Amino acid sequence: LMALLSLCLLMSLLLCAVLFLTVAATIFWTAYVGIHFYNSSTNHTETRFCECGVYGRSSPLESAAGMVVLPASDPQGCSLDPYPSNDNAITQVPWIALVKRGNCTFSEKIKAAGAKGAAAVVVYNLDGTGNSSDYMTHSDTTGTVAIMIGNLQGVEIANIVRSGVAVSMVIEVGKAHGPWMDTYWLYFLSIAFFIVTGASIVYFGFVSAHRLHSLRVIRLADRRLRNEAKKAIGRLEVRTLKRGDEETKSDSHTCAVCIESYRPGDAVTVLTCGHLFHKACIEPWLLDKRTCPMCKADILKALGVEGPEEEESSSSSVPPPDVPIVTVSGGSGRELLYEVPLNNKHLPAPTLTPQPPIEAWQPHHYDNMAFEGETHPPGNVATRG
Repeated sequence: LMALLSLCLLMSLLLCAVLFLTVAATIFWTAYVGIHFYNSSTNHTETRFCECGVYGRSSPLESAAGMVVLPASDPQGCSLDPYPSNDNAITQVPWIALVKRGNCTFSEKIKAAGAKGAAAVVVYNLDGTGNSSDYMTHSDTTGTVAIMIGNLQGVEIANIVRSGVAVSMVIEVGKAHGPWMDTYWLYFLSIAFFIVTGASIVYFGFVSAHRLHSLRVIRLADRRLRNEAKKAIGRLEVRTLKRGDEETKSDSHTCAVCIESYRPGDAVTVLTCGHLFHKACIEPWLLDKRTCPMCKADILKALGVEGPEEEESSSSSVPPPDVPIVTVSGGSGRELLYEVPLNNKHLPAPTLTPQPPIEAWQPHHYDNMAFEGETHPPGNVATRG
């Protein structure tokens, strides 16, 4: 039980520690993303602006601006040289790489664009994810601004660029939010929670089952003891009082249980100690108290029925250890007073021992050192003349 409880506590502490570290380390920043392009179908210049990006874990919290450039052959930007060096957009003006998530790590995408001089890298999410975005991890690309946007927004911008329309983009630092709970942290915390919960349920179920079993054993033992007590009580002498019996002659003879005088015709039970009581009064008393109401003698024990405490003490009885005893004497050493055990934890009190007869009292002679002259017999008084 203690080991299981310790495991539950350990898992709870671990869960709390992981949750604290996750909350403390996953504060994320959003990014304002604005695009500006000419719409030929409406003959108007359109500007769209939203707080729809999330800065990567290792991205510097800085602003960036430039023309949107797509990888030439690989939309994920994972090839060795996805951005051709003869592209005027790359060689002449600031530009921002727009790549799709997948096929390689975020670090590889950001490094490939940073090696060509991109001012920032915008990664749009996988197909079917809507406009949701994740918190990117790219620990070895700390010098390049990198954000993630939703799939629908990224696909729309990529289609505009592929149609030959120049799109300029501006990235601004947004607001701090948190905590951001990654998927694997959610899995870990969920598993840890279910482990702790399951261990707690198993522990309390085991404790409850053990307690129910103990109560059942005690109930069965009480029932067995009560049945034995009823059989033993049935062996006691039962008689009916008659007119002229000693108990019916005076009101001073009363049942100690109900405090009622005995009357002719009353059924009484005579206990093993010799005391008698009304049969209807003493039988419930003995089942509950076991002892005689008057002399406190254990009637059921005398009938051969022992209680659970007596059975336990008799089964686990251990002989008392040897206790050293010191004899304490008084007077001149001839009168023995009592013997005291050094360890009186096993003995209730010092045992007094019989004392030898005390000698008759005799006057003690005291020498008076103030008078060194002759002594006078009793009754004579020396006079000075």
